[in-house]
Amino acid sequence: MARYTGPKTRICRIFGEPILGNGKYLSKNSNPPGQHGPTKKRKAPGEYALQLKEKQKAKYTYGVLEKQFRRTFDEAARRKGATGENLMKLLEARLDNAVYRLGMAASRPGARQLVSHKHVTVNGEVVNIPSFQLKPGDVIGVREKDKSNASITGTFRGKNAKFTWMDWSEGEMQGTFVAYPERESIPENIKEQLIVELYSK
Repeated sequence: MARYTGPKTRICRIFGEPILGNGKYLSKNSNPPGQHGPTKKRKAPGEYALQLKEKQKAKYTYGVLEKQFRRTFDEAARRKGATGENLMKLLEARLDNAVYRLGMAASRPGARQLVSHKHVTVNGEVVNIPSFQLKPGDVIGVREKDKSNASITGTFRGKNAKFTWMDWSEGEMQGTFVAYPERESIPENIKEQLIVELYSK
């Protein structure tokens, strides 16, 4: 299955959260997608369904495909510490996510496009792999000849102050991945323990 490019609101309605946008349409219709809408009687989801749904939520949120997600989970399991927290740290350390967190793009898909079109550098070198794993101390910037391109820099909105694990320099148009974030600092509403339980079956 390729990356999802369909209606974002449909995905948001599945999870009841604005995981792919601002969720303005959820106020109009927050029912899960389906032919019968709110009148359909839905069974209470079982344990496996809840675990699978949480994994799907994480995949849609970070824009990761199944094989990539499994590899990331395996790497998280190899590292010291809680596997679930390691998983979230690795997802946050993806280059496309870091570009989004720094405010260089309005969304993760927009950040992924910036990276894949070779507008982003890591430690001075152009990197066009959205899944590139950052390490503490890595410097993310804009390619030198793109700094005067208003169509790229005009969308920059600056880093949110609550993302303390990253620094952003407006004048130099570059940011630093200071450290892996602690789980309580990551705003995504993902129950990573359910994902660990799913893969542990």
